[in-house]
Amino acid sequence: MSLVYRPARADDLATTDALVVACINELTLRHGFGPMAKASPPNFQLFSLKDDPDGLWVAESGGDLLGFAWSWVCGDIWFLAQLFVDPARQGQGIGNELLGRTMDHARKTGATHKALITFTFNRVSQGLYIRHGLFPKMPIYLLNAARERVTQALPEPPFFAIPIDNSAATMGKLVEIDTRAIGVSREKHHRYLLTDPTNKGVLLYAGIDAVGYCYIGSNGHIGPLAVTRPDVLRDVFATSLKLAADGAAETVSAFLPGTCHSVLSLAVNQGMRITFPMLLMASPGYGDWTQYLPRNPGFM
Repeated sequence: MSLVYRPARADDLATTDALVVACINELTLRHGFGPMAKASPPNFQLFSLKDDPDGLWVAESGGDLLGFAWSWVCGDIWFLAQLFVDPARQGQGIGNELLGRTMDHARKTGATHKALITFTFNRVSQGLYIRHGLFPKMPIYLLNAARERVTQALPEPPFFAIPIDNSAATMGKLVEIDTRAIGVSREKHHRYLLTDPTNKGVLLYAGIDAVGYCYIGSNGHIGPLAVTRPDVLRDVFATSLKLAADGAAETVSAFLPGTCHSVLSLAVNQGMRITFPMLLMASPGYGDWTQYLPRNPGFM
């Protein structure tokens, strides 16, 4: 059967999610971490497909989906959310072909910065990305701990939280925070998160000033989180820990960049432990995150 590369369709996305889960678990099992991915509704993929269908591609042979690539763009940042190939068909150039199509997506949109988050131990993929001009930038660690442990001796959060809504005033504050933290607006992604009933977003205030925001999942996961300046990151993260620990989840978790020293120190001091290592790769000149904590490797 001939191999075909084509734009993804909405009815592909449940199958591509199953493919991605299988690929991740094969990789993490092989490296001794055990299975870490599980199937979930492809809601953000569907959102991205409707927003900008040029960023989603599949490799297909005889009706079987063998590979999937998905990228999204905000402002001048292009982000590769997923690139996975059936383990039985790896090493045949499928990943390179799919990546080339998503790179065309970046060129069409005029993105000047490119980034992705991958597994630290995935050497083959890192080589592929380097050949396409994305270089290792910094580690990103998944940390977690039991909810009860996180709250022990937690510093009293100095900020108060106001729920995020879809008003123009709120969106204006979120745009300002993201622009300071990562250089672009992610208003469309905030509007997407508002439709997700498993997450709660809050703006954090010091007096009348909004200094940051964070999202807390019903599973106790923190992120994304962004602040207006680096010196408030630790206290904003402390506030998010308190909010997460006040929920019903048994554990609290977050992805923490290696550049965010104050947050890493606080997390470890509160009993959080590194459970999984990842890596930010980016085009030269992008990715010095000192004001931003990503949600996950696909959302950023």
